[in-house]
Amino acid sequence: MRSISRRKLITTGLAVAAGGSGLAVAGKIAQKYGLVPPDHGGLYGPGETLSYAAYRLLTKHSLAREFPRSLISERPLANEIGPLNEAYKKLQAGGFKDWRLAVNGMVAHPTVFSLDDLKRLPARSQITMLQCEEGWSYIAEWIGVPLPHVLEAVGALPQARYVVYNSIEKDSWDSIDMGDALHPQTLITYGMNGRDLPVGHGGPLRMRLPRQLGYKNVKFITDLTVTDDLKRFGKGMGSVAAEYGYAWYVGI
Repeated sequence: MRSISRRKLITTGLAVAAGGSGLAVAGKIAQKYGLVPPDHGGLYGPGETLSYAAYRLLTKHSLAREFPRSLISERPLANEIGPLNEAYKKLQAGGFKDWRLAVNGMVAHPTVFSLDDLKRLPARSQITMLQCEEGWSYIAEWIGVPLPHVLEAVGALPQARYVVYNSIEKDSWDSIDMGDALHPQTLITYGMNGRDLPVGHGGPLRMRLPRQLGYKNVKFITDLTVTDDLKRFGKGMGSVAAEYGYAWYVGI
């Protein structure tokens, strides 16, 4: 009861601040409770803070909708990717047997996983919708290991606040808070619709966040860094997308 009352109190305060004296007051409330996103600066920062804080308070334990197999899209759209680099082509030619996912940072046991290592961890299958900020979407079955299992295997430290994930693609990275990192639907995905994850959809490994828009679902991931501070990554805004004006947190 105490935690529910606290959540209602904060949510009410945010709503009153947004509707009354303005976003600045809402920002102060969010900051007090540690609900400020890394892209909180700039013209749209107060709005991003209000959105992030509201999402976190209202949807902390919510699940993305899961669909019946009959609704899987016949032709899931693989949006355009840039030319694959030589390192990727070499790994692809070897059937991705040498692909590795390194997990480091604030963990007790930094570990490098092969695809086979990941497939030996408890797996999950979910049929969820991927929604793009450009307006298109599709439904697919995603198969992989829940990120919470990976974090448990490496012993993520309790003071960790974020997970940063990098792609083999140049300048392609993003991050999520521990609320999303520990969510049961967040997957390190290696399969799609009963097969290995296709290259066009980010194979062999892709981050899958069904509660956020498509660009958070980074393709071709190669390493994760568990951290308590995002300031030393890029420009400190939490992602490349945020550096180009997109929101860091894009809950749906």
